[in-house]
Amino acid sequence: MTVAVLLSPRRPDVTEAVTRGAVRLLRALGYAALTEVALPNGRRADVMALGPKGEFAIVEVKSSLEDFRADGKWPEYLPFCDAFFFAVDPEFPREVLPDEPGLICADGYGGAVLRPAPDLPLAPARRKALTLSFARLAAQRVAP
Repeated sequence: MTVAVLLSPRRPDVTEAVTRGAVRLLRALGYAALTEVALPNGRRADVMALGPKGEFAIVEVKSSLEDFRADGKWPEYLPFCDAFFFAVDPEFPREVLPDEPGLICADGYGGAVLRPAPDLPLAPARRKALTLSFARLAAQRVAP
């Protein structure tokens, strides 16, 4: 007798899939996206993307309800982006997320913006510093 066991995806697998889908979505929207970007305040953005008009978006990936509940640092990303989003997989209980940030639902193949992020314009000096830092990081990642 064969017994089928349904296993829920492991948290790192969910994180990887949601991150990949969010990056694919951002690229389709005209953004250049990098993952694991260190910010000046010591935090690390899961995804940071530079838009076609020089705007920055940060995406915080949440792989599970436990991940969301254990991590309250998302407001510390706001000073470093024009738009902030949570990205979750289709099974995530979205009703627990705060209403203020944007919301992306993603899987390993792509994603969709379910709620746009409010506009949080950066100061010109901060935008310039972030743009230079982002460009240098991107160049370092592609160099041999």
